[in-house]
Amino acid sequence: MVSTFLTELAQEPPTVETATRSKASRAALVFIFATVLFDTLGFGIIIPVLPGLVVSLVQGDPARGAEIFGLFGTTWALMQFLFAPLLGALSDRYGRRPVLILSAFGLGIDYIIMALAPNLTWLFIGRVVSGITSASFTVSFAYVADTVPGEKRAGAYGMIGSVFGVGFIIGPLVGGLLAGIAHATHSGAQQHSRSQAPPTD
Repeated sequence: MVSTFLTELAQEPPTVETATRSKASRAALVFIFATVLFDTLGFGIIIPVLPGLVVSLVQGDPARGAEIFGLFGTTWALMQFLFAPLLGALSDRYGRRPVLILSAFGLGIDYIIMALAPNLTWLFIGRVVSGITSASFTVSFAYVADTVPGEKRAGAYGMIGSVFGVGFIIGPLVGGLLAGIAHATHSGAQQHSRSQAPPTD
């Protein structure tokens, strides 16, 4: 069903030239939708995880954690506001695909920083990197405008919106499940350590 929809979006009146162009357009659409899906999945996964991670880095103070979490969210949005036009300009000059690939690489760096961050400073750096590289959605829309015929662009834009929604539906669910598993494993390890500890007089 999705494959048929992508083919229809990229389809033009059949000629020798447009047949090759249609295949290239379909491949471009698959690349765009996959990029948007993985971006939103990654962002969605950290939604239920990040608050607890911030609180754990402020010695369990929920009030202080809420302040830091709000600062991180504001910084992330500000980076998107500032760098979305820049990424769009870079994609005009160097091409859509290189900018999208670089953006995905930057998001990967952010996830590594989040996993290994020893303090709030590193976590803040990760949020800055994530905000900059997440501003690539403007490039995705521009890529659609480049590859999809004008009369079919509304459908392609709607498909991007649907993929965006799927990522935000599945991402937090997966993040919450993984966080629950990690918490249960950590609690079990702590109980096992206490049970193995020698009794004190």
